[in-house]
Amino acid sequence: MTVTAQMVKELRESTGAGMMDAKKALVEVNGDMEAAVDWLRTKGLAKAAKKADRVAAEGLVGVAVSNGRGVAVEINSETDFVAKNTDFQSLVREVTKVALETGETIEVLKASHLNGEPVETAINGAIARIGENMTLRRMHVLEGSTVVSYVHNAATEGMGKIGVLVALNGPAEAAQAIGKQFAMHIAATSPLSLSEASLDPSVLERELAVQTAKALEENAASAKPKPDAVIHNNIIPGRMKRFLSENTLLGQQFVINPDVTVEQAAKDAGVEITGYARVAVGEGIEKEKEDFAAEVAKMVQA
Repeated sequence: MTVTAQMVKELRESTGAGMMDAKKALVEVNGDMEAAVDWLRTKGLAKAAKKADRVAAEGLVGVAVSNGRGVAVEINSETDFVAKNTDFQSLVREVTKVALETGETIEVLKASHLNGEPVETAINGAIARIGENMTLRRMHVLEGSTVVSYVHNAATEGMGKIGVLVALNGPAEAAQAIGKQFAMHIAATSPLSLSEASLDPSVLERELAVQTAKALEENAASAKPKPDAVIHNNIIPGRMKRFLSENTLLGQQFVINPDVTVEQAAKDAGVEITGYARVAVGEGIEKEKEDFAAEVAKMVQA
């Protein structure tokens, strides 16, 4: 596969690696971007990269909570200008209300009625009025004894660029108080899962492979190599333990009080976190980038 300058640029932006290192990584793995990230990490040339770092889609996430049930709904638009449009914001607000009342899946939500017509039809109507494509992309539903919501980078009340829901067990007053802090923590740290038990096994397998290869390479290059037993019984498990503490919600250091983990902070407050959802606008979508001058020229030629 031919390695293009654009591919090298994207890899550099997502990993912080140098240009030549990024190019070499892509050549080594035949252009596979994800494998190139792992190759760079194995060589110690990249930071841990997440797909969410390559987000480019626009729109808003609406959140709503009532009686132990919370929803987060993402509606995408082509530009950020539309996200600031009051008509679009009204659409997000109304669709989120419908989701709170009737939504179970995105398909059910699209078929549910909003002002006498299916939500999907209402969105098509907004597309015609506003003149820009929109997509009802996803919805998360969270239930628990207490569900708390938080919106980061709010465009208006109940919607913004990041929506977070947290479900907790325990005294309602305590859960509401600290639940907001946990939601803010989740918005900031974007954990991969609640705990090790709920983490995707493939993520663990991939990280173990990277850390094993990295530890073996470092040891082979060391002037004083350590015994294999030390590498496999101490160094690699230690790195995996750190990975879990950095990427699982309960294992992370609580941003509001870094002296304790989130799990310990919850215990100290007399509550238990049973689930969460974090929805960021455009997460996982890569939007084609186009040179602005070329875009203007294309419009003139049209």
